[in-house]
Amino acid sequence: MRGGGILAALAALAALALVPVPAAAQQDMPPAPYAYRQLDDPAQEAEAQALMETLRCLKCQSQSIADSDAPMAGDMRHQVRTRIAAGEEPEEIRAWLVRRYGDYVSYAPVIGETTWPLFAVPLALLLVAGAILWRRLRGAR
Repeated sequence: MRGGGILAALAALAALALVPVPAAAQQDMPPAPYAYRQLDDPAQEAEAQALMETLRCLKCQSQSIADSDAPMAGDMRHQVRTRIAAGEEPEEIRAWLVRRYGDYVSYAPVIGETTWPLFAVPLALLLVAGAILWRRLRGAR
């Protein structure tokens, strides 16, 4: 029984040694072709650049994908440029990215099922503050 326990421990140790390998392998991959290279058509590149400045880097969170050096932002820039070059409209690309990554990816959120509280709560707070202020001013007279 003792030999079986040692083999099981060695197998578990070998399995743990392989865990970081996939993560390290992803960092060694070359960037996507359009991650750092602009489109040949200046009009298409301007369209892609304008869209990329309105999309948030999911890793950096405070930078657009146009400004971020994160590998994920590079992949997103590649997707935007490839789709612009294929003739897709910027809003179609934005909708695709929102479906893929969620509303957070866009600096210009749309009122929807998950985002309506972001727009309604400040308005409700203003109404409550206005009602309190009105009552206090009316009571002071």
